[in-house]
Amino acid sequence: MQLLLKSIFTCALIVIFVYATAQSLIELHRNESRQELYGISRNLSQEGQSSFLSRRLRQISLGEDADEGIEDPDGSLAKKAESDLSPDKEELRECKPGLVLPLWLPQRNISVGDRLLRGFAYFLLLIYLFVGVSIIADRFMAAIEAITSIERTVTVRGPHNEKQVMHVRIWNETVANLTLMALGSSAPEILLSVIEIYAKDFESGDLGPGTIVGSAAYNLFMIIAVCMIWIPAGEVRRIRHLRVFFVTAAFSIFAYVWLWLILSVFTPGIILVWEAIVTLLFFPLTVLWAYIAERRLLVYKYMDKNYRVNKRGTVVAGEHDQVEMGAEKGTKQSLAITQRDNDAEAFDEARKEYISLLSELRQKYPEADLEQLEMMAQEQVLARSNKSRAFYRIQATRKMVGSGNLMRKIQERAHSDLTEVKAQLHPADDDDSDDPTRIYFEPGHYTVMENCGEFEVRVVRRGDLSTYATVEYETQDGTASAGNDFVGKKGSLSFPPGVDEQRFRIEVIDDDVFEEDECFYIRLFNPSENVKLSVPMMATVMILDDDHAGIFAFTDSAFEVSESVGRYELKVMRYSGARGTVVVPYWTEGDTAIEGKDFEEIHGELVFENNESEQVIELFILEESSYEKDVSFKVFIGTPELAPDDDMAAQIRAVEKKNANELTELDRILLLSKPRTGELSTATIRIRESQEFKATVDKLVAKANVSAVLGTSSWKEQFKDALTVIPADESEFDRDDDTLEEVPSCFNYISHFFCLFWKVIFAFVPPTDICGGYVTFVVSIVVIGVITAIIGDAASYFGCTLNIKDSVTAILFVALGTSIPDTFASMIAAKHDEGADNCIGNVTGSNAVNVFLGIGLAWTIAAVYHSSHGMTFNVEPGTIGFAVALFCGEALIAVLLIMVRRCHKGIGAELGGPKVSKYISAAILVFLWVFYVVICILEAYDIIRV
Repeated sequence: MQLLLKSIFTCALIVIFVYATAQSLIELHRNESRQELYGISRNLSQEGQSSFLSRRLRQISLGEDADEGIEDPDGSLAKKAESDLSPDKEELRECKPGLVLPLWLPQRNISVGDRLLRGFAYFLLLIYLFVGVSIIADRFMAAIEAITSIERTVTVRGPHNEKQVMHVRIWNETVANLTLMALGSSAPEILLSVIEIYAKDFESGDLGPGTIVGSAAYNLFMIIAVCMIWIPAGEVRRIRHLRVFFVTAAFSIFAYVWLWLILSVFTPGIILVWEAIVTLLFFPLTVLWAYIAERRLLVYKYMDKNYRVNKRGTVVAGEHDQVEMGAEKGTKQSLAITQRDNDAEAFDEARKEYISLLSELRQKYPEADLEQLEMMAQEQVLARSNKSRAFYRIQATRKMVGSGNLMRKIQERAHSDLTEVKAQLHPADDDDSDDPTRIYFEPGHYTVMENCGEFEVRVVRRGDLSTYATVEYETQDGTASAGNDFVGKKGSLSFPPGVDEQRFRIEVIDDDVFEEDECFYIRLFNPSENVKLSVPMMATVMILDDDHAGIFAFTDSAFEVSESVGRYELKVMRYSGARGTVVVPYWTEGDTAIEGKDFEEIHGELVFENNESEQVIELFILEESSYEKDVSFKVFIGTPELAPDDDMAAQIRAVEKKNANELTELDRILLLSKPRTGELSTATIRIRESQEFKATVDKLVAKANVSAVLGTSSWKEQFKDALTVIPADESEFDRDDDTLEEVPSCFNYISHFFCLFWKVIFAFVPPTDICGGYVTFVVSIVVIGVITAIIGDAASYFGCTLNIKDSVTAILFVALGTSIPDTFASMIAAKHDEGADNCIGNVTGSNAVNVFLGIGLAWTIAAVYHSSHGMTFNVEPGTIGFAVALFCGEALIAVLLIMVRRCHKGIGAELGGPKVSKYISAAILVFLWVFYVVICILEAYDIIRV
């Protein structure tokens, strides 16, 4: 489809050139015929013949009707014919030198073939200049995006009254779109109007105003028509910021009504200083009114600081309502206005969108780990979000000139974002070599059986290992005493250079007396010079009695786990004995957590072998990647039983068969040694969101801003992009990750080498990271001005060479050349945006800005200049006045058609909808543009007169 549209635009340019060539041939042939007739008429007059033939020849030479009689008693008719058709008149048809581009000499006695050759050369030059100005205009747009993305930090209250720090854009979205963004997309037209005034010594011209009016007609009719049918089948796009659209649409029509008034009504043919200044002042008035409409200041009598997260994931100061006048058709919420009373709630909405996307990816890629899913989610958040006008403009230009798809930069950006966030959450450990030498136990707690004999204790050294170090150790009694329960020990440990650990052994004394669990301690002391003792500098040793079957319990009554933990091991401990093989049943029950959704239900048995003091229950936590998850379930252990084949179990069964009076003291001790559950036989497992995941989401949502994708950080990056051929994926943002790497097509290579000169030249423009994009802004607009001046000269030479009026060249050719990048940008926006604002709203806003800023600034300069010299600034209404009046009438029809489509029950949207209706609507808009162009051309050549 894109290839078809490119072909259509190419054919349109060819048709324009063919028309220009035909016009040139007709005009040349007419001049030659008139000169021949004049020569005959002059010879007859010189011979003194005032016959009917002589008079008729003069009639034909002047283009008058044959039935009109001619009386020329004083010879004025002959003088007029001589003045009009004299060979000296050819000198007046010569092209005048331009401001920048040298004139192609010679200009006298040019043959038809030479004119056609020069016209074709100027035609190709204009196309190349249009490509160049589109590329540098995109650098200009990237600078504007960097400027409008500047943020400040604000602190707001969260849902639970906690403070949250957010980064808020300084620039209001509507103000940015109507000022810098509109200037970025319309800079060539605006500068062309200003430069033409200067080039013509502050006199009016047709090229600049004609381009602005012609561009407005093309934008309103053709761009919207193309976007209307470009929407995928079964989908629609509605204007979300309807109030802003009404303001910009009204001002875009009023702008041309105002032009008609000052050209033809107030002071016909004269532009006064106040008229020019008022025209210019309408620009800030438009911006202010749109801002008032967006903020609804006429409805609410106060301004409160409300922030919201737009679809691009960026917190912006702006609207109270996120979706206006209905985003979804047929729902009660479609006409409701959602108030953003709480800033934190708006930020939470962006989080929920991220979490929802992460859940979708988890279902699609169950084997992927969390970090991979986070990167994919960040990539898709950036790709799916609504983009700015600058994004779509740059995306369209990159695809046309063989610089690839911005989606690739989005992928790189998502990867770098995640890497940066993870680095912030897991800062690299400092180099231990700079720390002082530290010595401590590792681990600091030991649990041993009474019959273990000996066990090993480990002491480690950290920090500087290049020196020799020593430390002493000794045991200390606790509930266990040296000589009865363990063998006391005291000694010294040496750490030669490069050695980072030492070990020693402690002996435990075994007996056959039933005892409670006991403990003793080992401490470190008296370290050598430049050595510091660190925690734990004292180790605790727990001795478990092996004469009792044990008491079984959890280590705590409640545990908190992260939902991202996956498999969690819950410890069950065996206290006060470890004799015999014991079976302990366990099971789970849901509380606020749901089985199968938050955790897996389990039932089973733990088997503690003889002298085994610890076992784990494997719990499986199901991760939903929920941002604020807080649910719980319980784990129970039942009554422990000795294994049927255990020796101790057989002894206990034998004792239980005896009468109570027959039991000895050893029998009673044996019965007391049966296994039993402790107080902590129930554990509550609380599932909370992963703190790391929560922090990752917060940071990624804050970074989910595609404006950074548009900019560049270094000249190296710019030159690399300029010299590299990158395929433009036709699948746009919907490319599957499994898609094979695409190879640049033949068209990509042709486009790349065709534009290589511009790419390399513009790679010298400073990157947007320098001074926040302001340097790029200034340099880019200067370069645009220079290229626009060359375009003005080339367009003038083109029309002059082929005898085409500047007004026709502007409306038909220059306007089309400057608007083609915007066409493709709007097509991409129409397909991928959820709304129609970037397609329709920006068209109307740009049209208003073009008139008020482009014509207003140029005419203000000229009017002030003429007024300061005691003269008046004259502007012949002519074609411009007629074109303005015609455009106003057609613009009203176009806006009415758009509103009818929105209100129609069968369509319900400005763009897309049923196939038949959208093609009929698009055909009406195309007809309006064709009719506008044809009528303007006919009027310019006086074929029709008004």
